[in-house]
Amino acid sequence: MRALRITGGNVLAEGGLAEGEVTLRDGVIDGGAPDGAQVLDARGLLVLPGIVDMHGDAFERQFQPRPGVGFPTDLALEETERQLLACGVTTAFHGVTLSWEPGLRSADAWRAMLDGLAARAWTCDMRVHLRWEAYNLDALDMAISDIAAGRVHMLAFNDHTPSILKKLGDATTGAKYSDRAGMELEAFRTLAAKVGARAGDVPAAQARIAAAARAAGIPMASHDDDTIATRDGFRAEGARICEFPVAEEVGVAARAAGDFVAMGSPNVVRGKSHLGWASAATLAEAGICNVLCSDYYYPCLLRAPFVLAGRGVLSLAQAWALVSANAAAAGGLSDRGVIAPGKRGDLVLVDASGPAPRLVATVVGGAVAHLTAEGWGRIQ
Repeated sequence: MRALRITGGNVLAEGGLAEGEVTLRDGVIDGGAPDGAQVLDARGLLVLPGIVDMHGDAFERQFQPRPGVGFPTDLALEETERQLLACGVTTAFHGVTLSWEPGLRSADAWRAMLDGLAARAWTCDMRVHLRWEAYNLDALDMAISDIAAGRVHMLAFNDHTPSILKKLGDATTGAKYSDRAGMELEAFRTLAAKVGARAGDVPAAQARIAAAARAAGIPMASHDDDTIATRDGFRAEGARICEFPVAEEVGVAARAAGDFVAMGSPNVVRGKSHLGWASAATLAEAGICNVLCSDYYYPCLLRAPFVLAGRGVLSLAQAWALVSANAAAAGGLSDRGVIAPGKRGDLVLVDASGPAPRLVATVVGGAVAHLTAEGWGRIQ
């Protein structure tokens, strides 16, 4: 029997913070106090549900930190997991883009990622969020096969090809895409034009992969919805997550229809979207955005709820739900995201006494997975 007692902290449970004790036994939260349990002293700390990251692609920087510079899958995933645990992320849906582009987002990279995740057991629950590029018709059968095999845990509809085609006219902007793909710009332009010519086949392919996701029972999202009609169309296919709506009215309509609306935590921490789109903080305070994800920067997941609480509209409990309970629900995970008996023993201990919150410990599956120097003095 593996057991852990977390004592003396302010525990976020049942919608509020109160001093208490959390006991974990054999990976789940338990109401008892087993003999011989390891003890973690949480006095002066907040005890919060572990963070669930519904969409994050910062792992790409471990695979390719510079254009054309790649590293082995096992090394990249090990470093990614370390970063996740150090940021309090206990469940991570890796946003793996399966594109027609060579290089970092290619079919070969996709296979390497899935094989690397399956090759060993990981402490952080790392899952696959397939970012399906609409024009990647040559990889459609492979993607559908992987969905049917249970190697994909979420599907998101992405369509960046029209935007890429427009940007390739500018040499500086175009080079960002060709460098990522490991190609000369002119060769990349030729490839993109060839891919773009297949626009007529895209709707049928999207219908096929949506049917595969429905059959597998995995959640679906649509990415960068720019109109209400676009969101309505993806909802009709079963996609009940609206990721990064381009315009506020799209998010409003999505929530009115009962969809999850996910936005990036970096948007909250920075105070604006890096693309100049809708403000995540404003939409969260209005009850429109109800899930925050790491997007491209893991550390913001811990910081963003405190930023929101500091603005005075949402309580910390309400803000923390955006990165825990709500994110878990969007991902179809009913066994985590809250501190309650029978739920997974995924927790984070946070020192919120200073100007910014600091992670002290991350607990995954009832065991300490990350501990800072301060935390070492608290464990017995």
